[in-house]
Amino acid sequence: MGIFSRTRDIVAANFTDMLDKADDPAKMIRMIILEMEETLVEVRASAARTIADQKEMHRHTVKLERLQADWSDKAQLALSKDREDLARAALVEKKKAGDMADQLKAEIAVLDDALRAYEQDIEKLQVRLREARSRQTAIAARLESAENRVKLRSLMTNERVDEALTRFDHLERRVDYAEGRADALSIADGTGKPSLSDEIAALAGADKIDAELEEMKRALGLTDEGGEDRKDS
Repeated sequence: MGIFSRTRDIVAANFTDMLDKADDPAKMIRMIILEMEETLVEVRASAARTIADQKEMHRHTVKLERLQADWSDKAQLALSKDREDLARAALVEKKKAGDMADQLKAEIAVLDDALRAYEQDIEKLQVRLREARSRQTAIAARLESAENRVKLRSLMTNERVDEALTRFDHLERRVDYAEGRADALSIADGTGKPSLSDEIAALAGADKIDAELEEMKRALGLTDEGGEDRKDS
């Protein structure tokens, strides 16, 4: 495949369709990038050779122009010496040099067109290469994310994880038992005798109950105005 045909194929390629149809998108994008990089190197090498050819042609053109001037001087010299035959021969050589120079200039113009085409191809390839590398980064990120999800799901369905969680449950039950023993010991501490705080709290609670009881008696008329309980006569 020629360099121009390959470049046109790459520029016109639909990366999305290629990746959708690929068994291994990551491998496919690497191949695409490699192909584009190789093509870009070849296009630049061709452009470099074209520039070198142009420079060489320019040098030959300058030499031919000097040769034309030289033959023109010789023709004038021959004519001044009454040697029209030599003057005519010199002009013939001058024309040959002029024809060669014109041909080189035409070839240089063709190379100018080729260089402009190379520049356009290089620019397009660079754009497509940036696009492909961006796709490669995105594909790599998605692939890594998918692999991590697979690892996580495999881990969650692993029997060893279930065994570890079961061991955690056993440990929690042992801790609960230890805390229960500690609570039981604190309850049994002091041989059942209430603490000072407990006794004071009980007194406060008794006063509240007595007050509520008296209020209920008054509401039912079971006490006299002095607040004493009525006795049955």
